[in-house]
Amino acid sequence: MELVVDGSPEQVWQALATGPGNSAWFTDAEIEERVGGALRFDFGPSGDSTGEVTEWDPPYRFGYVERDWSGDAPPIATEITVTGRDGDRCVVRMVHSLFTDRDDWDGELEGFESGWAGHFAVLRSYLRHFAGRRAVNYHLSAASQDSPYETWKRLTEALHLDGVDAGDLRTIGPVRDNVNGQVEVVAQNEQHRHVLVRLAEPLPALVLVGLHTPGGQCFVSLNGFFYGDDAVDDAEVTRTAWQRLLEHTFG
Repeated sequence: MELVVDGSPEQVWQALATGPGNSAWFTDAEIEERVGGALRFDFGPSGDSTGEVTEWDPPYRFGYVERDWSGDAPPIATEITVTGRDGDRCVVRMVHSLFTDRDDWDGELEGFESGWAGHFAVLRSYLRHFAGRRAVNYHLSAASQDSPYETWKRLTEALHLDGVDAGDLRTIGPVRDNVNGQVEVVAQNEQHRHVLVRLAEPLPALVLVGLHTPGGQCFVSLNGFFYGDDAVDDAEVTRTAWQRLLEHTFG
């Protein structure tokens, strides 16, 4: 997978290869910054994924292997390279390698990689608007018994995001003093849908709303990333409101 992002190689490296950097666009992480160092991604109720650093060449190449990332899954290795371009931009390339003799893991790896699209959208926006700022994140989810179409319709209507297009300005609800945001990304296919909204001051944040259908069942998610000195308080206020919204909407 490959994408172009704003920022110097040093800024992009900080976002991809450090614990605080990952928390700004992906999830809370702990990374020992050396070859052989321990690595842990914290996925909350879904558990942790642990491993070790296999490549460390700042600010250009970072690699790691996760040995217990999903039940009885075989180890998966990730290699990330950062290449500087003119105009203070970088090309990020991420390669996954799965070590197994079983053919039935081909589909699993494809699904694993498709889940990065929404977070890559957050990464791009973070580096463009909030790079280097203190970050706090949370991840909410709920299961739905409805079809993907009905599930997505209910979720976006509840958040005042129904029918959005990239560039739209919306008041996102319901939270205390409903917050204004600009829709940055809208993407959807048969398996995944997501919308990325950048909230405005005084609540600097990125909100990624998504739907995916592993095994045919619908799951919705709401990932919030908050930046600046008030990030902890901003995250807590919205987390409570949006958790109640998911519970009310999907049971």
